[in-house]
Amino acid sequence: MHSLIRWGTTLGLVGSTVLSTFLGGMLKVVALPTEEVAKILQGIPVFTIADPQGAPLVAVAENKQRVTGVFISQKEAQNFFNELKKQKPDVASKVSVQPVSLGEVYKLIVANEKKPDALVFSYVPTPQEVASAKQVAGQDYTGGVPLFVARGGKEKGYLTIEQNKEQVIPFFFEKKQITEMVERFKKDKPDLASTVSIDVVPLENVISTLQSSNDAMLKQIRIVPTEEALQFIRSLSAQQPQKK
Repeated sequence: MHSLIRWGTTLGLVGSTVLSTFLGGMLKVVALPTEEVAKILQGIPVFTIADPQGAPLVAVAENKQRVTGVFISQKEAQNFFNELKKQKPDVASKVSVQPVSLGEVYKLIVANEKKPDALVFSYVPTPQEVASAKQVAGQDYTGGVPLFVARGGKEKGYLTIEQNKEQVIPFFFEKKQITEMVERFKKDKPDLASTVSIDVVPLENVISTLQSSNDAMLKQIRIVPTEEALQFIRSLSAQQPQKK
């Protein structure tokens, strides 16, 4: 699966300089082509339980839907796999934890969504970040994989950073990551510090909006992987042969 994943731009996003601008306006649900959505999601590694051919482990729910888990955290995927080895060692012997791009998962969902026996991909959040989302959003957080985004300024626009000479809107899987970014911004722009706040938006809602809106602002969204996932990306990069 590694060959399907283009990780490069993700690393460039982390550590980018925070700009003194906010991108005004709300995300309007009014559709980006499938390839555009996949491109936005492409650099995000997620983890599945699959066989050597890449076929995912499937559970059949009470309503007879076929469901497979997509884990945001490699550690959580491994914990699930370890429990599977205890409960069903015969099944566990045929599968393993495997990385796949969130963009590839999205394309699979789109390709299969109209089939009568379509496989349901269930995103599994990290418990620690679910707890953080509840602290930030309170009752407004109703579930899903939380993403954290900063807003501020007079119109509560999205905080942007610069990547490759363009402004992008970073959405973070980890509260710690966005808190560090916001604190740097407050030091750089103390006059705007009091206006900055952190919002929680479920990943599922972001993907749904990408599917249903043609707002140009959506192309500026960049989802930043967890620190764990970034270390995974770096390990893959280190394994790749250097170009001469």
